[in-house]
Amino acid sequence: MKTDQTIRFSKKRTVMLALTMILLLLFTSCSGNQTDSADTQSAQTADTQSESAPEASEEESDPGASEEESDSEIPAEQEASVPKDVMILYTSDVHCGVDQGFGYAGLEQIRKHLQARGYDVILVDNGDNIQGDLIGSKSKGEVPIDLMNKMGYNVAIPGNHEFDYGMDQFLSLAEKAEFPYISCNFQCRGENVFEPYVILEAGGKKIGFVGVTTPETIVTSTPVHFQDEEGNYIYSFLQDETGEALYNAVQSAVDDAREEGAEYVIVMGHMGNVETSRPYTYADVIANTSGIDAFLDGHSHDTDQVVMKDKDGKSVPRSACGTKLQGIGWCMIPEEGELSTGIYTWTFEDTAPEFFVIENELSEAVKEAKDELDKQTQVKIGYSAVDLTINDPEAIDSEGRPYRMVRRAETNMGDFCVDAFRARMGADVAVLGGGSVRDNIPAGEVKMADAYRVMPFGMEACKIKVTGQQILDALEWASRSVPAENGGFLQVSGMSYEIHTYIDPTCTEDTNGMFTGISGERRVRNVMIGGEPVDPEAFYTLASTDYVVINNGDGLTAFDGAERLDDGGLLEHDVIIDYIQEDLGGTIGEEYSDPTGEDRIIIVEEEP
Repeated sequence: MKTDQTIRFSKKRTVMLALTMILLLLFTSCSGNQTDSADTQSAQTADTQSESAPEASEEESDPGASEEESDSEIPAEQEASVPKDVMILYTSDVHCGVDQGFGYAGLEQIRKHLQARGYDVILVDNGDNIQGDLIGSKSKGEVPIDLMNKMGYNVAIPGNHEFDYGMDQFLSLAEKAEFPYISCNFQCRGENVFEPYVILEAGGKKIGFVGVTTPETIVTSTPVHFQDEEGNYIYSFLQDETGEALYNAVQSAVDDAREEGAEYVIVMGHMGNVETSRPYTYADVIANTSGIDAFLDGHSHDTDQVVMKDKDGKSVPRSACGTKLQGIGWCMIPEEGELSTGIYTWTFEDTAPEFFVIENELSEAVKEAKDELDKQTQVKIGYSAVDLTINDPEAIDSEGRPYRMVRRAETNMGDFCVDAFRARMGADVAVLGGGSVRDNIPAGEVKMADAYRVMPFGMEACKIKVTGQQILDALEWASRSVPAENGGFLQVSGMSYEIHTYIDPTCTEDTNGMFTGISGERRVRNVMIGGEPVDPEAFYTLASTDYVVINNGDGLTAFDGAERLDDGGLLEHDVIIDYIQEDLGGTIGEEYSDPTGEDRIIIVEEEP
């Protein structure tokens, strides 16, 4: 027995030493804030897929790399009032990727490593944690919240996808959370739903955390979740045309936190860097406020590390950490010296828990949750002869990751999913927002889990009766952002169309981001249905999800008033499963072999 114990200890010790070595490498290669721009807006990145972080500089902070390694895996807790360095670890856009990248097990090991080096560690989340994969959709967010509790988060903010399971469900989950949710701009009938900020004490310092959620949440989640039974919007994120209401709320929260004694104020944002989201980007907020020491951001899945000026000319670092735990952001507040921010990145094919055989409380909790899920979803439903993708088949970013295309161009995965809706619902045409198509299916065996991963929201399939003019308006609204990304970009089946991107978009919208009309020249042209030009006066049957055609998802109101023709009840992932098994005879064939699709959507960049 003694020998067995020694063997187990030695293996664990070896793994811990190896992990320590790689962590030291990560710490010395992590990206600090590098870009310092006097022009506040030049700090933005319009392309949400350009996620590479700047290379480390020699002046970049190297948290703990010079201190000796402790033999104690978990040091004794020290009082928060004792002066010492503080490390804020932050996650963002986890999207249920609890076993991807670093995974929660790797995140826990990093926290232990930092604590062993004498840091006080605070752990925060910047939203979009509980949605995006099976453990979220099957449990309506319950399992992700349980894991966040197990992880020991100190504070979190809601992202737009926290609301995907409905308002009542999210508010119930917020009650279940053993940490506070904060947001200075999430309101119900003009009153804050959560506290706008919280002050935590660590390392002898009072640190204020201010939460801010993108005002585009109403259109990028499900709009009806923010309405009362009469269809009136009772929830708000202080959206307006100028952004002033948002900036004022952030400034008020920052000032109040300072007045309450906060020595540092950190903004936890779910804002992002997408140019088409202005005036609601992180850069807009920083440029129109003062008193922020660091802006830890999410939403656009980028990993940009920048420094820009606030309205008083003070430099403010903005840090983002990507998605699915491929990055873990950090903000270090030293006992003496200046605050710094950066990101630890994991770019290996194997996850950190797999690579190092990490075994801790979080690895056990994640395994238990995944094992229970696997029992339900690892059933074979068919076979694919081709790779179905949402990405560019060749282009990669500076970190070696493919560029996502399904939100701005046709892909074979988009074609496959929308074909499934048209076939199963028996419609003339079908449309799906690119943001609803979330993952790839590689060639080989296809399991039930794949269908859930591709379409994880649990939305209901619909069939409606629409006019050709409604289709034209919908395509115009959905194409307004091309070549930039837009979750409402429409993949199509049974039709084709061109987007003339040299024509500036002329769609109009209200303060909630809802489509209201077209004020000028249209950029969508040559729309064909069944091989014939679309007739604006004719009626067509159209299949989609309730999110798109009933609930004004992504601000699409063009189908308002359309007659619903189906009885409801069929969920999106079941559409995929039934299409593979019933319509395709169990095999996804060569008709989907081209990753860029079948030329249903043509991008015309120059005037003919």
